[in-house]
Amino acid sequence: MENELKKTCLHQAHSELGASMAPFAGYDMPIEYSGLDTEHTAVRTHAGVFDVSHMGEIFIEGPDAVDLVNHVFTGDAAALAPGAIVYGMMCRPDGGTVDDLLVYRLADSKFLLVVNASNIDKDYDWIKANADGYDAAILNRSADYGQLALQGPESETVLRDVLGIDAAAMKFYTFTALPGADDAHPMIVSRTGYTGEDGFEIYADEGTVIDMWHRLIDAGVTPCGLGCRDTLRFEAGLPLYGDELADDITPVEAGLSMFVKLDKPGGFIGRDALARQKTEGPKKRLVGLELEGAATARHGFEVLDIDGAVVGHVTTGYNSLTVGKNLAVALVDAAYAPLGTHLQVKIRRRMANAVVVKKRFYIPNYKK
Repeated sequence: MENELKKTCLHQAHSELGASMAPFAGYDMPIEYSGLDTEHTAVRTHAGVFDVSHMGEIFIEGPDAVDLVNHVFTGDAAALAPGAIVYGMMCRPDGGTVDDLLVYRLADSKFLLVVNASNIDKDYDWIKANADGYDAAILNRSADYGQLALQGPESETVLRDVLGIDAAAMKFYTFTALPGADDAHPMIVSRTGYTGEDGFEIYADEGTVIDMWHRLIDAGVTPCGLGCRDTLRFEAGLPLYGDELADDITPVEAGLSMFVKLDKPGGFIGRDALARQKTEGPKKRLVGLELEGAATARHGFEVLDIDGAVVGHVTTGYNSLTVGKNLAVALVDAAYAPLGTHLQVKIRRRMANAVVVKKRFYIPNYKK
């Protein structure tokens, strides 16, 4: 069947745990197990494990690998030492975002690009379409890898005690390569995550990922679904592609200019448009909102000024479990972006008063 959902290597394990499943990015994925509140709290206070095997892994290697990565990427891959990671975006010539991603420098001429599940084919095609003149191989190996995300303040201890991986010396946004099932599937362990807590992401062959999952669950680590992954990243001010970034939302509008290296040698696709936007100021900006009342603002809900004129829309909204406030992120006309601006959000037939606040609602409680 053409529209049949894909399954990760851990699909059977999710079913055995009684997970609530739902379609996400073309996959049948676990949304929650014991409940969103329980899973969210486990990551904030102890540790939780996520199946993120739906994410994409694209390898670029060859004499011109670093130049090709820099051509399609807003960050500076040339400045990375092997073993280091950088976050950034791929952009269209008009500055719109093709995807946001992590770039791992595996060696001088070899890189791993970790991309969003919904954009794997689009990203792979985009890179190939912009690779003319570069001596580099582009390999989509997303089907070869499973991925776990072990997140929470106790994740370092769990990684060591349960999986036997000592990562105490590993700095944030670095990785180490370990022997895998075979030479074609080395295991990569990175100190990265999408929750606002300390944590690690593990890339390995499917058999290794399945084995690690069961060892973690048997040791009492809380299995977590995509439901709390979204509430956690929202509180920490981390964007979700399709909400806070999109083909028609630029990194500058999203407040991610620090990941746009305009002065790196050779430039990159979208560089001129983003430079102009930074100089002139974007017409729209992403902001945080604190709302009155208990009604939750959802993606697409209208944001209005105090006179009732529509000035933007909500990208994500939740009653925050950690912060204890009714919060949202919204894309609004730039004139309404200053902190303290009073706005309204139309929630079904009612209007909720809101004020602009910093969109990083929760500050991570660790330093590494």
